[in-house]
Amino acid sequence: MAIVVLPYDDSWPDLFAQVSAELAPVFAGLAPVFHHVGSTSVRGLAAKPKIDLHAAFADPETVATAVERMQAVPGYTYHGDKYGDQSWTFTSGRGSYGARLYLCTLENHVLRDRILFRDYLKTHSDRAAAYAALKLRLMGEANDDWDYYTGGKTEFVRETVRLAELQRR
Repeated sequence: MAIVVLPYDDSWPDLFAQVSAELAPVFAGLAPVFHHVGSTSVRGLAAKPKIDLHAAFADPETVATAVERMQAVPGYTYHGDKYGDQSWTFTSGRGSYGARLYLCTLENHVLRDRILFRDYLKTHSDRAAAYAALKLRLMGEANDDWDYYTGGKTEFVRETVRLAELQRR
């Protein structure tokens, strides 16, 4: 499956709103807070055209109910809690296109780090430009190897989260 990184698309925030609105009835009575994360959430940033979003819930029991409900939604593939970080993943679409939904609690550390990363890139255009350049380079080098592409971004993301944490102090 080809890795595709495209210039920023002004429709991405609307796609996030659309996906959130489509999923809201699935979580009726569970009071999720939806967060647009990932590169499509940063205006001007090149990204894979896959909307990354978190639905965050008050407690683990509510997350378990949400996971059960999502497993019944057509068009979404369940990937479980792949990294053991209490963040359950569902995807729609194929490859670089579609949506990636994470279900977690409001206090989940992965959600916290993704928000820190997103917000730092939004306010530091030089860092966002460096991230875009890295992703485009990795796309060219990866030869459609998703592990290579994702792994090549890891240190940049960690360093950006560290910078964001320092800025918050």
